[in-house]
Amino acid sequence: MAAGSVNPFLSDSDEEAERRTDGPDKRRSPGDVAPGLGIGALSPHTDSEPGASLLSSSRTSPGVESVSVPGAAAAAVSAVGSGEPRLSVDAIAAQLLRDQYILTALELHTELLEAGRELPRLRDYFSNPGNFERQSGTPPACKEPVLGPAGQLNRTGSISTLDSLDFARYSDDGNRESDERVAESDVRMQERKNFKSSPEIQEPIRPLEKRALNFLVNEYLLKNNYKLSSITFSDENDDQDFELWDDVGLNIPKPPDLLHLYRNCGSSPPSPRDTVDVGVGVEADELPSGPVTPQPSLNTELPQQAAVVQELEYQISLLNSEKKSLLEKIKKLESDMRIIKESISIPPLVTAAKSGRLPDPGPQDNGQYLDIRRSTDQDDVPDGPAGGFSSDPDLQEAPPVHLQVTDLTRPQTSPHAKLKCQTSQRKGPVEFDQPNRKLSPAFHQALLSFCPMSADSRLGSEVSRIADSAESVTLMLGRCLPHIVPNVLLAKREELIPLILCTACLHPEPKERDQLLHILFNLIKRPDDEQRQMILTGCVAFARHVGPTRVEAELLPQCWEQINHKYPERRLLVAESCGALAPYLPKEIRSSLVLSMLQQMLAEDKADMVREAVVKSLGIIMGYIDDPDKYSQGLELMLLSLGDPSERVVNATHQVFIPAFAAWATELGTLQSQLIPTLLSRIEKLLKDGEHTLDEHRLHIFLSALQSLIPALFAAVLQNAPFADRARLQGEAPPIEVTRFPRPASPLQDLATIIGSREQLAVLLQLYDHQLGHEGTTGWDSLLWVVNQMLPQLIDIVSRINITSGTSVHEFSRFFWRLCRTFGKIFTNTKVKPQFQEILRLSEENVDTTAGNGILTKATVPIYATGVLTCYNQEEDRKLLVGFLEDVMTTLSLSHATLESLKASFVELGANPAFHELLLTVLWYGVVHTSALVRCTAARMFELLVKGVNETLVAQRVVPALITLSSDPEISVRIATIPAFGTIMETVTQRELLERVKMQLASFLEDLQYQDQHSLHMEIIRTLGRVGPNAEPRFRDDFVLPHLHKLALVNNMQTVEAKRLDIATQLFEAYSALSCCFISDELMVHHFIPGLRCLRTDMEHLSPEHEVILSSMIKECEQKVENKSVQDPQGSASIAASLVGEDTRTKFLSKMGQLTTSGAMLANVFQRKK
Repeated sequence: MAAGSVNPFLSDSDEEAERRTDGPDKRRSPGDVAPGLGIGALSPHTDSEPGASLLSSSRTSPGVESVSVPGAAAAAVSAVGSGEPRLSVDAIAAQLLRDQYILTALELHTELLEAGRELPRLRDYFSNPGNFERQSGTPPACKEPVLGPAGQLNRTGSISTLDSLDFARYSDDGNRESDERVAESDVRMQERKNFKSSPEIQEPIRPLEKRALNFLVNEYLLKNNYKLSSITFSDENDDQDFELWDDVGLNIPKPPDLLHLYRNCGSSPPSPRDTVDVGVGVEADELPSGPVTPQPSLNTELPQQAAVVQELEYQISLLNSEKKSLLEKIKKLESDMRIIKESISIPPLVTAAKSGRLPDPGPQDNGQYLDIRRSTDQDDVPDGPAGGFSSDPDLQEAPPVHLQVTDLTRPQTSPHAKLKCQTSQRKGPVEFDQPNRKLSPAFHQALLSFCPMSADSRLGSEVSRIADSAESVTLMLGRCLPHIVPNVLLAKREELIPLILCTACLHPEPKERDQLLHILFNLIKRPDDEQRQMILTGCVAFARHVGPTRVEAELLPQCWEQINHKYPERRLLVAESCGALAPYLPKEIRSSLVLSMLQQMLAEDKADMVREAVVKSLGIIMGYIDDPDKYSQGLELMLLSLGDPSERVVNATHQVFIPAFAAWATELGTLQSQLIPTLLSRIEKLLKDGEHTLDEHRLHIFLSALQSLIPALFAAVLQNAPFADRARLQGEAPPIEVTRFPRPASPLQDLATIIGSREQLAVLLQLYDHQLGHEGTTGWDSLLWVVNQMLPQLIDIVSRINITSGTSVHEFSRFFWRLCRTFGKIFTNTKVKPQFQEILRLSEENVDTTAGNGILTKATVPIYATGVLTCYNQEEDRKLLVGFLEDVMTTLSLSHATLESLKASFVELGANPAFHELLLTVLWYGVVHTSALVRCTAARMFELLVKGVNETLVAQRVVPALITLSSDPEISVRIATIPAFGTIMETVTQRELLERVKMQLASFLEDLQYQDQHSLHMEIIRTLGRVGPNAEPRFRDDFVLPHLHKLALVNNMQTVEAKRLDIATQLFEAYSALSCCFISDELMVHHFIPGLRCLRTDMEHLSPEHEVILSSMIKECEQKVENKSVQDPQGSASIAASLVGEDTRTKFLSKMGQLTTSGAMLANVFQRKK
């Protein structure tokens, strides 16, 4: 038939309609429906679209142009024209498939897919390869057969678009079949891949598809800021409006964006219950004329349900036919398996299979797999230690090898159910087809002995037996793992950890489990951090699985064996294991064996990282221990950890051990009654025993422990407060200031963690502040203990600290600062400050050290000033601090008392730049004070402040104040400024500032009014000797050395021997300090050596031992000058530096150590110019 001469759709549909009309008694397929019956109920997803929508497409397959339209489709067209009810798309598809109009059905499937209305019936049909491989009849409307001689579809251009064809089975030139046989699942996967992704068989893009894709691409470009690309893209497609989706022309909602489509492109298609049919409009000229009959009334519901039943019966018939074809394949596969097993059977199995019984094939479903099993027949088990796999009596009687096909498609609830299914089915032995030969079994065995097999070795024995149960697999792993582990690379052995642990968990033999756990702990010679974490994770999983009894019996012995291992990484693994396993151990073991192990490692192990891990594990143990008798042991371990020489161990103690131990002490009620009082009493005993030589290290240990206990103490105060019962969160929690608490050393010291949550802490803090501010502390025993017992004891301890111990002052200052910050501002103002102010009454009687009332001269002053008054930095707090320091400076000055407490306060506060302005304010108060004693004290305090203040403040605030004091009427005030001027010369780099200071010092030396001021000369020489080695070289060469020479000359003429000796001693220390500096030849000849000679003249009469040293110094210097004069002038500078700096120091300062000179001067001797 010519392609364009006859319209095949109209002619064939007319014929089909006549056949259906003339022969109503003909046999109908189960899916046919009587005329006039609404077919909308044939399937759960019906469509009201007329059949004309299917036939409107003019696209046909090129290879089947003569194929006519099926009668159902034509009937749908005529139904529209005659006013009869419309047919559903599902009914049309069913009729096409029944009549084998495959290509037409494919066209319909394609049209529906493009419209977004996938039909489950067509999708399932074209995705099943079985529909195209079995023998099928020729469609009645076809004039030529489409099937090949073997009943399969020929490869044509049109058929190749089916997504279910196996292209691997056809050649490119016709009907030749390939002999390859591929598994059915692989065929289906390959078919889908070829159909969906092969570029050769993809159809060209359609106009509507192009417009839809253009819209989505433009949308993607705009969303991702490719604006220029979007503009260019819009210009190239000026026939499309990218603002409206309706302009595309598809009567469907806008699909998701490209990103969504890309992410879901590989997902499985939606299930039928997730799909709905969507109506698609058609052009008006394509619709036939005539009225559209409305949907049938409800009285047709019963016939529609009957039609549904007929349709389902038809589907059942299709599935049954498919099942029969699959059963034939199964039988063929079983015969292939028998042939394969006969070709590889081993000699001992030949005689065992002579029974001749055939296996019962039985009807099996698809999805089967081969399960090769081995039983324990006593005659065939090879000799060896692993002779039996199971004690099951059924296995004892079974033949050696059992081939069984197990159904995988049967629904199962768990892997264990699958194992049970296999066990129940293995009772029937697997038999093999025996050849119809008369060869003897011995001949068979001898013949098969030429196969290269070995069952004699250990590995061969394991290979020849295949485990048939989970227990058998576990036993096999237990035997094989000890041989596998040594042959695995060290860097990859952690990959064996899951295998070892699972086997150790499930193995029935305790000896084998012990061996496996021993392998686990010895798996890696020196495990790194990551490998140890993997092992620990496995140990915890093992412990959770087996319970506390087996953890104690199996895991702990492995830890005990490694406790003294030579590698610290292995000991570290033990220490970490003790902590990780603590929650899973019996409570008696936690408080006895594990605690003893950790205590031994803490006391004996030499590796810092091991002791650090021990301390952390001890902290974990303290979180789980519940034996009150172990409290004293825990306290001892805490103090032992704090005294460790390693800083990392001490840090771990503060971060983990102390918070955990404090939590336990709080539960026991011993935090306030025992733990804190014990530490305070030890501090008191330490101060009592060390009145002359205080052990500052042990003081630091106890005080740092107290400081780490402050969060736990405050939490106990909150939890035992009168308002604790009514602390309920109602609504939004009040915010907590970021700076409300000091930064915790670890999460365990965070009060929110201790209390339970930040919201609960906020509620408690709100009630705490209200209680302190309005209701008082009545009935609040925990807080009253802090106020009435702990604070007075601490203040008393502070008063006994040596004021010259800067470390102790700093430690106590930080302790009080954290205590006040933690307990809050109200507590500090109402409970802490009043107790300090009570004993620090600013009166002369509190300064009288002879009467024992010198509290203002003790460490209480700096600790109160720096630890309590600096907690809060508001204006009133700063004013209080300034007033306190001014009063202390005035009182001490007027009382002629030592200034050590004031100096300690300035040193501690000066370390923080935030207080520099405040301290300068205090000193300016002293500069303008009416008393010369106060002004003198202020001048001496500037020396302490200059080193930490920036040069801007020095130029603007310090130097003007010192210049003012240097012109004070009182000579003592002027002398007191000299050390501060010297410190400026030592630390400041501004040229102008240095010149001003140098001029002021020169005025002290050159002014005639100071000519007889012995104390001034002493102070200047002392200052020059102190700052000379560290000052700028120009200042040393131009000012220090010449003026020291002059002072030495003047001292030769001093008639008072006491003054002469004092000046000579200070000059000796100054020259000793300057001897390590580089001095040029000119200065050496004109100032340094002449000054030493003048000094030697004084020492000849006043101190002969000094005279010997000075003579040696002069001789060495003269020799160096003479040697440099005859050497190359270019190298003279470096030689002079080395000779003067090294030889002079080593030769003559060895004798100087025998003299009683100032320690500060001797220390400067060994300093080089910076």
